[in-house]
Amino acid sequence: MFDVFPNELSFWQKKGALLLDVRSPEEYAAGHIPGARNLPLEQLLDQLDTLQSPIITICATGSRAGLAAEVLEYEGFEVGKLVSGLQGYAAQGYELSREGRRKQIETPFKPEEAPCT
Repeated sequence: MFDVFPNELSFWQKKGALLLDVRSPEEYAAGHIPGARNLPLEQLLDQLDTLQSPIITICATGSRAGLAAEVLEYEGFEVGKLVSGLQGYAAQGYELSREGRRKQIETPFKPEEAPCT
């Protein structure tokens, strides 16, 4: 297992690495690294046959990613973990994707368009 720093992620993505976010679906929806696949830690062993090396594991702070990386390494994958997790990634100014959340567009009130009764 090797450490991957936030500024190295684009290199690994270009190399074809799978960014594997092992947080819950709710955490993932709240914000994740663009291009990352969500596979909660508790489902990892059931999905090993859908994965291929290299893999970079990701979680909020790095603890779950470290556990996932150990499991994957034991199973024979080339694997790294994101140092300091998403918190460190975001703290360095990298943007997170928030798929599934729609921005509400506010339309200014126009009295002339209001229905009359």
